This record gives sequence, structure tokens and C-alpha cells, in this order.
Amino acid sequence: MRARDKVAVSALRAALAALDNAEAVPLDAAAPAAGALEAAPVGAGATEVARRELTEREVQAVLRAEVAERLAAAGQLTAPAHAGRAERLRAEAEVLLRFLDGGRPVSG
Repeated sequence: MRARDKVAVSALRAALAALDNAEAVPLDAAAPAAGALEAAPVGAGATEVARRELTEREVQAVLRAEVAERLAAAGQLTAPAHAGRAERLRAEAEVLLRFLDGGRPVSG
């Protein structure tokens, strides 16, 4: 951010959001979608749930999915009018690949 590298900041913010989403606890399919108001939990933190902790392999899988998504989208932008957007997506993918393949530890 301090270097004002907009491509890197965009890629890293999106990757952090994807990792944050991956840490979310899935909703219990057996739980009722709606219920009586008197059965609702009350009190501070009544709806708080601990987030999942991702393994290093899971973090890498999320980042690889982000890279693949950007490269696929860039490949679909074939019109000359979209060349700039396609190049930005490729550049964002490259930023994320540096974390995966550059020997740096990947953390979430």
C-alpha cells in the first residue's frame, strides 16, 4: 500500500476477502431457517461463532483458486477494448503467484 501499487493492493485485498470467506463456519443445514422469536438466542455474543482455522494447504488452495479465476477472466476478455482489464487481471494473478511460488510463507 505504501508503494502505491494499486494492482498488488487490489489482488491482496481480494485474496484476504477470499480467505476470510473460507474461514466462515458453514451454516448447519439441519437448523431451521426461521423460528419463533422467543426461541431466539439473546445476550451479548449469542450469535458469535468461532471461525475455522485454515491449514496452509487450504490457504494455498484458496489463493490458487483466486489466480485461476483471474486468469480465466483475462482469457475471456478478448476484445481490444478490454485489453487493459485483461492485463490487470494477469498482473493481479502474478502478484498472488509470487506468494505461492516465490518461497515466501503463505499465511491467512
